[in-house]
Amino acid sequence: MWAPAPARLFSRVSTRRNAREIQLHEHWSVTVEAEPAPSGPPSLAGLVVGITADRRAGEQAELLRRMGAKVLHGPTINTLTVGDQDRVLAATADVVARPPEVVLATTGIGMRSWMVMAETAGVDAALLRTLGRARIVARGPKAAGAVRQMGLEVWHLEETERLDGMVAWLVDRGVSGVRMALQEYGNQAPWALAALRDAGADVTSVPVYRWTLPPDRAPAIRLIQATVDGRVDVVTFTSAPAVGNMFAIASAAGLDDRLRPALQRMVVAAVGPVTAAAVAGMGMDGCVAPDRGRLGLMVRRLSDSLVGSGDRVAVGDAEVIVRGSAVMRGGMRIELPDRERALLAALLRRPGAVVSRRALLAELWGADADPKTVDSAMARLRRRVAGVGLAIQAVPRRGYRLDTAGQTPDVTRADR
Repeated sequence: MWAPAPARLFSRVSTRRNAREIQLHEHWSVTVEAEPAPSGPPSLAGLVVGITADRRAGEQAELLRRMGAKVLHGPTINTLTVGDQDRVLAATADVVARPPEVVLATTGIGMRSWMVMAETAGVDAALLRTLGRARIVARGPKAAGAVRQMGLEVWHLEETERLDGMVAWLVDRGVSGVRMALQEYGNQAPWALAALRDAGADVTSVPVYRWTLPPDRAPAIRLIQATVDGRVDVVTFTSAPAVGNMFAIASAAGLDDRLRPALQRMVVAAVGPVTAAAVAGMGMDGCVAPDRGRLGLMVRRLSDSLVGSGDRVAVGDAEVIVRGSAVMRGGMRIELPDRERALLAALLRRPGAVVSRRALLAELWGADADPKTVDSAMARLRRRVAGVGLAIQAVPRRGYRLDTAGQTPDVTRADR
């Protein structure tokens, strides 16, 4: 059942040196599965999207901007594509000396980085020959694409894109006495090693790269602060560890008690089912995520989910739509600065009710701020929204409320 795979010809990998890390050469041809581009007119206009990713953050930002969104980047994760080089090379030597019958390829970047490190040590040809004789199980299309780029064949593609799915599939087939190599990714997976070893497999772990907290956490803190202040409409996650890291950074900054409620009120998008499960595990339901882990699909799903979104306020026979920082009526549109946007959002959350100055002050500035700050900001907001027919009434000695010709405003809130 576990007979060696037929030998194949292999393409070599080129590398370049860097003082801090080893990176893939920019000119190495890598076949990447095409990701569908979002279609249709911009649907994220007026919205601010917070990006927590480090890898491919620029690509994600460009996709979101094409949909009309503003972007705030605050990476909560740092991907070290090359971790402990000595450990990787020691594991590589073990793999070459004791060839595996099965190789678990978990990520595209992990497999490519492994080859890069092997070449720097002069053992890439031996490693490729060894892998070419093994049965390779790939965790989804990205890992499979990297394997095929190396001239290798994929024996089994785990369509769930989950490591536990790979392990379960192998254990169900019977792995007692089978020699294996597991290319780990991000965080170590002792449970996967234990499950395979408990089933009788002889497994070598290859820790190619790891995820850590970002060395500079100031951008992440700015994103977290903007999120709890209500200045961000959507937060995206492209890896499960980025979710937990965001809360860890918020806790260190004293913002963790405000972060979860803020995220529960807004839209959270995940790149795929694995990351969506991490979001749900932190107490946030209704995460927007595609069925497969793809950046382009996440942006498309997010765009589709927010078509027609926003708060709708009936003003006579007309309708004013408030979406993020944009306030629209017919062909008219105005953009609100952050503080005025937050003030209007506070009134929209309490349609028809008088919101006290004290409540607005505590929610947006802090209880110790000068009460006149509310009045000054509200005066600016009232002047801006008057142009689209939205009126805010000042109630003496009480506060402010939305007013439409003396009638209780009819506010319809779009679903998350």
